[in-house]
Amino acid sequence: MQDISVTQTRHEQHGRYPQAMTVEDFRHNLGAVQARIDAACRRAGRDPACVRLLPVSKTKPEASLRLAYAAGCRLLGENKVQEAYQKWEAMADLGDLQWSVIGHLQTNKAKLVARFASEFQALDSLRVAEALDRRLQVEGRSLDVFVQVNTSGEASKYGLPPEDVAAFVKALPAFSALRVRGLMTLALFSSEAERVRQCFILLRGLRDRLRQGAPAGIGLDELSMGMSGDFEIAIEEGATVVRVGQAIFGARALPDSHYWPAGEKP
Repeated sequence: MQDISVTQTRHEQHGRYPQAMTVEDFRHNLGAVQARIDAACRRAGRDPACVRLLPVSKTKPEASLRLAYAAGCRLLGENKVQEAYQKWEAMADLGDLQWSVIGHLQTNKAKLVARFASEFQALDSLRVAEALDRRLQVEGRSLDVFVQVNTSGEASKYGLPPEDVAAFVKALPAFSALRVRGLMTLALFSSEAERVRQCFILLRGLRDRLRQGAPAGIGLDELSMGMSGDFEIAIEEGATVVRVGQAIFGARALPDSHYWPAGEKP
């Protein structure tokens, strides 16, 4: 295993990634990201097959998503439920394309998620769990979910405080349509790699403790953490899902504040 303490963030590239305009651009970008995943796994002594890449297509137009699909993407991540639902409807001809909702969910939008998503990565309230479960029962579906944890302690971020997660997880077996897969976090957006790494270490440690006493049927194998600027550090600390947008699709035209609370960076 190589020295992982020297790995730096790539946040300085935030907003500077060139736009992917062709299928070949997407293939190139996906290959480059996969190579970074493979290298991070080698440094950490991990099998790259244990890390799933989730391409994040938020703010990108349908034409870009279709190019990504042609390049091999079959699961796309979106933040805003309404936008994701509209894309799902518009791209219904791509029958094997699945959708992961990775942004904060209001209870009145639960019916949309229950209708089309295959995964929801931002579960952080029992009200949302109850609303999702009820709508999923109506749809005759189940849904993979991740519990979102605020590991940076920033008031601007969604997610449960780490100390509240154990009690929250114990309440989840009541919602039979929710398949709990693991935990998710957004790390501190900082060029100081060690501060970013501490967010990932915290999530992994929390998962390891919770797994010992998890209720039957609650899976805590997955750790969704890391984005374009920091996913290599996340992998070194145990990420099994990395959410990568700009390094695949290119910089977003809309500012981050359009999709995240003030002060919270993707």
